[in-house]
Amino acid sequence: QVQLVESGGGLVQPGGSLRLSCLASRSITLYSMGWYRQAPGKQREMVATISSDSITNYADSVKGRFTISRDNAENTLHLQLNSLNPEDTAVYYCYATPIYYTAYTSWGQGTQVTVSS
Repeated sequence: QVQLVESGGGLVQPGGSLRLSCLASRSITLYSMGWYRQAPGKQREMVATISSDSITNYADSVKGRFTISRDNAENTLHLQLNSLNPEDTAVYYCYATPIYYTAYTSWGQGTQVTVSS
């Protein structure tokens, strides 16, 4: 399985931006990938996904504010977070699923995003 390491989280004021990254231990060319988040006391929810051929999908709550992208040459997944609000506060997790073995999903350890003034 691929190992994933997220980075880029932190404390930001409302209206601010962050860029999260997820570095994979091997080539991600044949992986579908994405981001989930989990706020305290809430279930983990999908934020954005990107297929192996870069088709993207977003949760309604982040459409127009967040952008998911992948850099296959650098084995890295990104999530650009703009116009952040306190409701975006959560631990953000990236995942990777091989397109030929969809039962084998790998998760990163998560990165904390806190939106507060």
